[in-house]
Amino acid sequence: MRMLTTAVNTLLKRENSLLQRHGFAHVVAQRTNSVHQTETKVPKIPPFSYSPPPYDGPSTGEIIAKRREFLSPALFHFYNTPLNIVEGKKQYVFDETGRRYLDAFGGIATVSCGHSHPEVVESVIKQLKLIQHSTTLYLNHTISDFAEALVSTLPGDLKVVFFTNSGTEANELAMMMARLYTGCNDVVSLRNSYHGNAAATMGATAQSNWKFNVVQSGVHHAINPDPYRGIFGSDGEKYARDVHDLIQFGTSGQVAGFIGESIQGVGGIVELAPGYLPAAYDIVRRAGGVCIADEVQSGFARTGTHFWGFQSHDVIPDIVTMAKGIGNGIPLGAVVTTPEIAGVLSRRFYFNTFGGNPMCTAAGHAVLRVIQEEKLQENAFLVGSHLKRRLTQLKDKYELIGDVRGRGLMLGVEFVTDRDLKTPAKLETLHLMDQMKEMGVLVGKGGFYGNVFRITPPLCFTLNDADFLVDVMDHALSKM
Repeated sequence: MRMLTTAVNTLLKRENSLLQRHGFAHVVAQRTNSVHQTETKVPKIPPFSYSPPPYDGPSTGEIIAKRREFLSPALFHFYNTPLNIVEGKKQYVFDETGRRYLDAFGGIATVSCGHSHPEVVESVIKQLKLIQHSTTLYLNHTISDFAEALVSTLPGDLKVVFFTNSGTEANELAMMMARLYTGCNDVVSLRNSYHGNAAATMGATAQSNWKFNVVQSGVHHAINPDPYRGIFGSDGEKYARDVHDLIQFGTSGQVAGFIGESIQGVGGIVELAPGYLPAAYDIVRRAGGVCIADEVQSGFARTGTHFWGFQSHDVIPDIVTMAKGIGNGIPLGAVVTTPEIAGVLSRRFYFNTFGGNPMCTAAGHAVLRVIQEEKLQENAFLVGSHLKRRLTQLKDKYELIGDVRGRGLMLGVEFVTDRDLKTPAKLETLHLMDQMKEMGVLVGKGGFYGNVFRITPPLCFTLNDADFLVDVMDHALSKM
């Protein structure tokens, strides 16, 4: 292909030289301008009716300096030139110059309804004017109203809610409840999973990038049922045999439970192999354990086909954890379980100061209303299906794309330098992210090797937004 391109360019140069020699320089100029315009044409962001007021806050440089001086050195940022986001509306965010970007990351799958959604904002302000905080030691209808609405979205006997402030807290509580309920300590998790960064959840997490060298006991990590990189391809039942073997050879034969994401988020939007979860749940339950579905990223209609990610696997967990999209950016998480399992916490005092805060639960209730009223689950399915089709077409066009996967508006694009060896294209991924940001599109990055685009936009994402994202990615890839 390169030789053919060189030959064509040589012929064009000769032809242009002849045209100029015979007085047709204007034709050469027109041709050159046409080629130049074709090469530099950048996709245009879809129109939007809002423009932010002028920004009068500190500069990007000042913010960076303060971060370095006053905030944790563990903080990091995307892009060669960090982005200073000062405002957001629906699926768009604005920098300090007023430039608009398409947000295809949604604050790490957190902005579900759209940035600054008026109904969520209004609900928060209304509650703030009444009372901001009271603790669950007193009665307040917002927490019970939201709990009632939340359990109505869940199947089976999942009817009791414990509110937390984050996904890490929710998973910590779920694992503790499983251990208390069963009287066992051992938990089975999956390799490549991410469940949080506290004591128990760091133990359940299975990526060295996110684990510190501290005591992490009682968790056994099963082979990841990854259809793209896994040893058994898409055969879920074969992967599930490893859960059986872990229990037989690594525990007393009895376990506290199994915790797994329906789609691995931080791990690179990895869908579990078909048939895996039903088989794994059955094995764990026969060993006396309970099954925990981590819906922190895949819940709240994001996958499009269902409200909860686990529903696409045709299973009903014993415990469900959630956060991120539950509050559209408000710090909020929850654990939902059965009355029987919930009863274990009555053996001692259990309390969470901010869990069930009136302001946060008012926001969560508003999120549920918006998802239903604006049919955001249906939109996630429609737009997500279209976006996945178009991304798959790009895969057919560019060898750098090794895999396109996910459901609804939780999609992943994995980049590799060699499709057969599946060699992670780490530097290329960073370069593409940067180039797409320059053209107005923000995507996330994940996967153990850092070579996967995480596409998790607000659920109000439109077909035009999806086309713009793919056109920008196409343009950036064409320049590689």
